[in-house]
Amino acid sequence: MQNYSGEEGLQYHLQIRKGDVGRYVILPGDPKRCKKIAAYFENPVLVADSREFVTYTGTLDGVKVSVTSTGIGGPSASIAMEELIQCGADTFIRVGTCGGMALDVEGGDIVVATGAIRAEGTSKEYAPIEFPAVADLTVTNALVQAAKNLGKKWHAGVVQCKDSFYGQHDPEQMPVGDELLKKWDAWMKLGCKASEMESAALFIVASARGVRAGSDFLVMGNQERVKRGMENHITHDTEGAIQVAIEALRILSPGRSRNKKRKSKGYWRGDAGYETGNQYRNKTGAGKTGSGSAEICVCAVFEIPRRRGGSGKEWSDLYRLQH
Repeated sequence: MQNYSGEEGLQYHLQIRKGDVGRYVILPGDPKRCKKIAAYFENPVLVADSREFVTYTGTLDGVKVSVTSTGIGGPSASIAMEELIQCGADTFIRVGTCGGMALDVEGGDIVVATGAIRAEGTSKEYAPIEFPAVADLTVTNALVQAAKNLGKKWHAGVVQCKDSFYGQHDPEQMPVGDELLKKWDAWMKLGCKASEMESAALFIVASARGVRAGSDFLVMGNQERVKRGMENHITHDTEGAIQVAIEALRILSPGRSRNKKRKSKGYWRGDAGYETGNQYRNKTGAGKTGSGSAEICVCAVFEIPRRRGGSGKEWSDLYRLQH
């Protein structure tokens, strides 16, 4: 691919290189939120500030982590993820705002996306429309556990992703308004939790590139509650969603002391040794006839592969739950 930066290894849009970021990255849309998020890091450093992309890197419980803003929408969010992957990142948490859709989703709540409706354009250049935009299960479970740990009111489910903010909020003024309203009604009937603009693209890029991604959002308000004359609390304070993302990173990363305990038992590989199940099976041949077997330990919200000796065991027989 053409290198437009003019410097070997320098990413054109983000202006970062390998070594500038950690493998765990929080992705807000708003560049101004990066400094706020980086304040939770130990020894945060401003790495780059280019266009809508601002990047800070520091540590969290001793583990290298970063935050990079994506701007609004799927096109710029996909650029950020692509270039961060080129620099070594492999675990992403999108944090931002959304508008509630389900009537029990109120302003100030947290929504964790399990999947996203692909009503945007970016993801279509990565995968056929039949392929679902789903969040990584381990990251999603970490976000849910984080919300529980922090005592937040949370919801987990499908979110709708679109390219046009005003197509959602003023569809009657659009030439294709009838189509927009008909689809919105379908999303409502299907139980969609909220609407936002980046997760579908991020989940599809993550699937295409073999990395992990999840999302959590502050609910700013709920237009459907207004339509029905219900109370609709409006809030703009994203601190709760940011705290959930930070806590989820602590759950996912090996830095926290409780993870070190698991590491001593051989359950946790840490930054140097994390492997997805597919990566592990591809490398070892585990799960194939006559191959060595593997053991999956699910520690709270973790799925960490570990090699075990012997052969002839079925992959499905080798799951163990460790609390």
